[in-house]
Amino acid sequence: MDHKIVGIGDVLWDCLPEGRKIGGAPANFAYYMSQFGYDSLLVSAVGNDPLGKEITDILNKKSLDHFLEYPGYPTGTVKIEVDDKGVPAYEIVEDVAYDYIPYTPELDKIARECTVACFGSMTQRNHVTRNTIRRFLQAMPQTEETYKVFDINLRQNFYDKEIISESLRLCNVFKVNDEEFEVVKQMFGYEGGSDREVCRQIIADWNLEYLILTCGTSGSYIYTESEESFMDTPTVEIADTVGAGDSFIAAFMSSILKGNPIHQAHELAVKVSAYV
Repeated sequence: MDHKIVGIGDVLWDCLPEGRKIGGAPANFAYYMSQFGYDSLLVSAVGNDPLGKEITDILNKKSLDHFLEYPGYPTGTVKIEVDDKGVPAYEIVEDVAYDYIPYTPELDKIARECTVACFGSMTQRNHVTRNTIRRFLQAMPQTEETYKVFDINLRQNFYDKEIISESLRLCNVFKVNDEEFEVVKQMFGYEGGSDREVCRQIIADWNLEYLILTCGTSGSYIYTESEESFMDTPTVEIADTVGAGDSFIAAFMSSILKGNPIHQAHELAVKVSAYV
């Protein structure tokens, strides 16, 4: 399809109780978009180490196109503990390769051909990658079919108001879960109204096209300036919830790019994320 999809930010190893698995929200997003048939690319960085080579090998086996830098830092890792409800807790290693993604002429060319980019807050904890993500988003085409997806992904203490506000300013699609939503409300003073009213206010304040609010087992909401969609969360036997949110936003965006209405795109997103 005539869309260049980019997940920009972290690719890393999720160190789960049962073993290591490749992860990182931008990597997951790029992979899921490729599964829907889109020309999809991961932009990140890994180390010149066995973990980095293994990531490259897996990306090649999965046929996921990638643009990886090797800035001289180790490959990222995250220790994940999953509770009896399948909810993960993260212990994220700092000062790793994806903290130092440089902005190069090659990456600038990719940005100018990109119509959908997905990024988060955690990868912006270091000024190098934060600057690269911002320059990438600013270089993207300014068209009605250009989507800049901010999947907020608050982790540990790797965010602040400046990172969140600048990301909201640059994006036009905002994905947030219910716990993160409470942080955003408190951070920006969006307290006192109903969640619906707050979502409408966020859309207006930051000039968003879509706001996606996922609430775990309590369902999910998608808002535009004039529309609203709610869907219950299917009852499934949970293995774990790692990556489910990434598949949700990828399924939603893949359907929107096909020109489907938000309720139809929402329905696909719910089904895919429940499966994942």
